[in-house]
Amino acid sequence: MIYEILNTHRAAPLFSGWEETLIWSCLQGVMGKIYADDKDRPASAMAVLGDFTFFAGHPSLELVSYKPGWCRQDFMIMVPQNKLWQNIITEFYKEKAKIISRYAIKKEPDIFDRAKLEKAVLSLPKEYEISMIDEKLYQMCKAEPWSVDLVSQFPDYENYRKLGIGAVIRKDNQLLSGASSYARYREGIEIEIDTKEEYRRRGLAFACGAKLILECLKLGLYPSWDAHNKGSVALAEKLGYHYSHTYTAVEVWL
Repeated sequence: MIYEILNTHRAAPLFSGWEETLIWSCLQGVMGKIYADDKDRPASAMAVLGDFTFFAGHPSLELVSYKPGWCRQDFMIMVPQNKLWQNIITEFYKEKAKIISRYAIKKEPDIFDRAKLEKAVLSLPKEYEISMIDEKLYQMCKAEPWSVDLVSQFPDYENYRKLGIGAVIRKDNQLLSGASSYARYREGIEIEIDTKEEYRRRGLAFACGAKLILECLKLGLYPSWDAHNKGSVALAEKLGYHYSHTYTAVEVWL
């Protein structure tokens, strides 16, 4: 049997040492949920937030095969704590599972060069407008498939206003690029950056990312970054971050 763990401190030891802000969001009760094999003394657990599931503790087929009722999407990125978890995931989902590499970025609160970031924002050509996400822009982000993940984990604007933060770039009132909080934990956010395909490689994501980082620093929030591909690593490094290590995840079509 699988249980939702409300007293998340009971599952916290299973995730010990895992520097992943989406897990912290779940354990802190800010966003996401924790599930486990036992309410009081869990040996196996998973943290679920958005498109991500993290598995920890003793490998469990029951947990790997479990899909919460509220989880309606048909795609997840499953992150195993070790090879044993990875094997269970791939054996259970078979051809629906694809092993990928993701790239962890170091969490270094004091490495940002504010002057460089401010220069990046100011370097944006005059035909573009950069703004922080308000209710109107929140709705614009939700309206297009390429931009929806900028706000998708926040069910309404009021929730985003309380927990989220983001910046977008427009031209002629058309949304072109954005950097926003995919998720929030007490001490910071996990960054999501997206740009409309035909406007990529024009420095828009760089300017948006710089703006978001600066706003986070003003609020005392840490802007955490985890990269899906090497292009994302390169952008992170351009903004001042440093690569940490490559890790394995499994894309699963449910």
